[in-house]
Amino acid sequence: MIGTVLCYVLLPAARLLRALRDAFFTCRKNVLLAKSTSTQIEGVFAATRGRSIPEEQEALLQQWLEEGAGNSPASESALAVEKVSVTFTSDWLEGSELLMTSLSDLNSAPEVTRCAGQELTELHALASSGPQEHAVAEPTKLPAEESVTVAGSAPWAAEVPQTDHQTAGCATIDVGVQNEDPAVLAWSLARDAETVSTEPSAWPTPAMVQFCPLPTEVPYHEILWRDWEDLSVQPCVPEQVSKNTPLFEFRVMSYNILAQDLVEQGLDLYLHCHPDILNWNYRLPNLLQEIQHWDPDVLCLQEVQENHYWEQLEPSFKEMGFACFYKRRTGTKTDGCAVCYKHSRFQLISLSPIEYFRPGLDVLNRDNVALVLLLQPLLPEGLDLEAISPLCVANTHVLFNPRRGDIKLAQMALLLAEIDKIAKTTEGSYYPIILCGDLNSVPDSPLYKFIRNGELSYHGMPAWKVSGQEDFSQQFYSRKLQAPLWPSSLGVTDNCQYVTPCQPKKLGRRKYSRDFLLQFRFCNVACERPPQLILLEGVTDAKPGINGRFFSLSSGVIRHGLNLTSVYSHFLPQRGRPEVTTMPMGLGATVDYIFYSAEPVANGNRGGECRRLYQDGALKLLGRLALLSEDVLLLANGLPNPFCSSDHLCLLASFGLEISSL
Repeated sequence: MIGTVLCYVLLPAARLLRALRDAFFTCRKNVLLAKSTSTQIEGVFAATRGRSIPEEQEALLQQWLEEGAGNSPASESALAVEKVSVTFTSDWLEGSELLMTSLSDLNSAPEVTRCAGQELTELHALASSGPQEHAVAEPTKLPAEESVTVAGSAPWAAEVPQTDHQTAGCATIDVGVQNEDPAVLAWSLARDAETVSTEPSAWPTPAMVQFCPLPTEVPYHEILWRDWEDLSVQPCVPEQVSKNTPLFEFRVMSYNILAQDLVEQGLDLYLHCHPDILNWNYRLPNLLQEIQHWDPDVLCLQEVQENHYWEQLEPSFKEMGFACFYKRRTGTKTDGCAVCYKHSRFQLISLSPIEYFRPGLDVLNRDNVALVLLLQPLLPEGLDLEAISPLCVANTHVLFNPRRGDIKLAQMALLLAEIDKIAKTTEGSYYPIILCGDLNSVPDSPLYKFIRNGELSYHGMPAWKVSGQEDFSQQFYSRKLQAPLWPSSLGVTDNCQYVTPCQPKKLGRRKYSRDFLLQFRFCNVACERPPQLILLEGVTDAKPGINGRFFSLSSGVIRHGLNLTSVYSHFLPQRGRPEVTTMPMGLGATVDYIFYSAEPVANGNRGGECRRLYQDGALKLLGRLALLSEDVLLLANGLPNPFCSSDHLCLLASFGLEISSL
């Protein structure tokens, strides 16, 4: 900008005024093009808002005008000084105000700036130049026309296998003025970035000054690019997907969208964020654009604020073709869970909302909720509905408190018991199951292993260890889990199944006296060690005798028989780092999951190189949207940021459900 003004120092005053106005107009244009993701720009312009131009710039401007005063009458020079001063100040302030009107524009284009050292060289060269260098032609091209890359390609334009029911394009959401926001428009479906490349213009003076752009920060949409992983053919189990087996393909998304009330209640968690990007009016269009772009067939959302759901989210989802169901958390909480599905692809069979709160039970005294749906896939005309199995979809948000693992386990047991009831067939097997949610537990934690392995011995385990979120081992006192974890009055067994109602007693049933039954307490059958009995020294290591101790079955083990495995491996082999789904206080962690039912591998080697302990059955995993690592999210200033409007990343997976021929 300084070099641009210096080129016109010795021009006539009238021409000087016109040139200065044009230069500052061009400067404002350059400022807008040079917006960066760096927070330094934000600080500089925020500091200049509402105050005059810096003293050094005033002095420099006065020097330029004094040097050019000799070529014009005194009165004209005085008038020029006044007009230029006013123009310079107003244009500078207007430019800074224009820059800060929308933080979301910070990512619109790379930074274009002059090297500081070359500006100083240009200043000395022009100040000491002779009269023969003054008569220069007016440049036909300003440095504002430096090569600029238009960042218009969204990272969500990754190639995704499309089926007959899916289209690459999506209808535009009517969000009014918000559509003008580049961060919102970044969710567009453009496949390629549009690049405008022109040669930088040279100044027509002997001491030519070339542009030297500083290293620019990578735009958000390039930092947060997520690849689509095709998993239709697995190296460990090549026979998983048979090309001869027709599949009903669909996509499932799980997304914690961050309730606005929770943002305002915990602003200390988001000190790294500019207040503008935490505003719901800014976040809502971003979230809707992201969901619309990926176009899932089943959508499971957590932290959905109730008034936002009824007033904004549900109407928008219905326009996208979703049928929606919502369950608010109990008590005074204002958010909850929602499950939406495309009514053109599924039909509802049953719906079961779950409230984990149970009055009087310390282990179930929190307000978390869940939803369990049984959906019937809709096949094209000509195929009977019975040719494909129903699908059970569950969505939940488990308690966050890292110290209360006992509550987390009890909530999960209730959810699994409901899934067991909804998904069980008349033959005793299970329909395909997909379990989504924010479980507030890290991979390989006891809670995670319980879901994946189907069994957990919890008796004596510290409560904080269940979720693995934090390490409280140094604390003098920590709550420990005791068996039984919940009372029998809850109606849930240790196998995470509802208690079967007892049959009424039959009249005339034979009654045995206590003395008669005590005669059989030491028989051979009673003295056989149960195969699942846990060996405890001094308790179950000896057979009972007349004067010995009796052993009893341990109730400190919970199980389930749903055979669930995770869509994600929780590790990025290309980067050698773990996957991350959220980033509280700058620390990345995985707490969001999509589990699906599979078949255990017979005599499977758990320490082998295979990605899973299971192989796909009737429900096959075809692909997934890759997650990111902590170091990548740090480059984007964590979560949320101007591009991702939640403190969680969305999870997306593509499944295929076998269609059986009658």
